Amino acid sequence: MRTSTDMALLYLRHLKNTVSPVSGAMALYNNSMTVYYDFLFTDLADPRTNDWFLIKSPMPGLTIMATYLYFALSWGPHYMKHRKPYQLTNLLIIYNMVQVFISIFLFYEGLDAAWLRDYSWKCEPVDFSTTPEAMRVARDVYIYFLAKLSELLDTVFFVLRKKEKQITFLHMYHHTVMPMISWGCTKYYPGGHGTFIGVINSFVHIIMYFYYMMSAMGPQYQKYLWWKKHITTLQMGQFCVAFLHSLQLLFHDCGYPRWSLFFTLPNAIFFYYLFNDFYCKAYNINHKKEVKQS
Repeated sequence: MRTSTDMALLYLRHLKNTVSPVSGAMALYNNSMTVYYDFLFTDLADPRTNDWFLIKSPMPGLTIMATYLYFALSWGPHYMKHRKPYQLTNLLIIYNMVQVFISIFLFYEGLDAAWLRDYSWKCEPVDFSTTPEAMRVARDVYIYFLAKLSELLDTVFFVLRKKEKQITFLHMYHHTVMPMISWGCTKYYPGGHGTFIGVINSFVHIIMYFYYMMSAMGPQYQKYLWWKKHITTLQMGQFCVAFLHSLQLLFHDCGYPRWSLFFTLPNAIFFYYLFNDFYCKAYNINHKKEVKQS
């Protein structure tokens, strides 16, 4: 298990063995940067997953995210400004159906490969071995990462259909942060305690994308979609569960990095706040309270 002390010692040893007595401060600086880059993106990475597509270097992923943000916030709206919105009915039905199947697969895999078998609900370390069980979990984490990239198409379809109101800060933050987090998990910790978030998120996405699929089928199905606001409630619930599950790392030490709480806990709180704010605005919760009190 890799502790923060182990990682620091590994970097210092790597720096000592790599830095050569080349004259010039710039050469030393460049060499130090190269050493640090190799340390961060090779030495610390899980060797089982580091050579997988889009994982070895952060640049392909960052390029995808930069292109996504540029399209969603600039080029796409400008392109559609004087054009009629695309309908994309059949494409949306197929896309959402595929997302439902992907989410079902990930939810099943998360339970069958880990959480209903050998994983501890209190604290679970990452199995860095090459056993079939450990590799299965690592592959599932990788597929989850690829699924987060595929979900960027949500925004692309909103832009092409001129659904600007759907492209909120919550939407953009969620679709930007999740691919980066899942990339980091795939590269460094593909398994263990953190995978629980992916399992419950996949369950929520089964319901969410099924709703989107039915919604895309046409107005004749609208009468069956009365449960839309309950999806938002379910989304807020997942962040509460994720917060409590991650919080256990403060009280149980199994080797899973506790520093991950600096990312998971604030992010869970922030996501809950954003979804709660969306819920109140979308369904006029505050307005209804004022009417009841008056």
